[in-house]
Amino acid sequence: MESTKTRPGAKVPYCGDRPIVFFDGECMMCNAFVNQLLQIDTTGKVLIAALQGETAQRYLPPLPENREEWSFFYLDQAGFSDQSDAFVRLCDRIGGVWAILSAIRIIPAPIRNTVYRFIARNRYRWFGQRSTCRIPTQEEQQRFLP
Repeated sequence: MESTKTRPGAKVPYCGDRPIVFFDGECMMCNAFVNQLLQIDTTGKVLIAALQGETAQRYLPPLPENREEWSFFYLDQAGFSDQSDAFVRLCDRIGGVWAILSAIRIIPAPIRNTVYRFIARNRYRWFGQRSTCRIPTQEEQQRFLP
């Protein structure tokens, strides 16, 4: 079941027909994923926001103190998704070859999320961590929310 909760009293941001992908801006693996997303999504189907940023603070539910428990979030007109559900919805949205990856939805969510959590808990050890969030290039700035 997908999560569609926001902070109490928060309104879902209007982003037109472009969903928002929230990522850990200090995680090297997450940054590599965003770099790949920017290369694949050349038409700008999705917007991007760091979990450490203003947009995330305003619209996401409170994040756990332990950053290893943080998740990837996806927000569109239908609401929020996190963990593997967020990945599935993003792959559907991007389409093309990426839509094939959304076939992982046939695996029950508890199993998908167990694998997701294992990777999330170890991402800093395996891939490293930045001391600050990723700063978008001038060409990328239109895709990133504060």
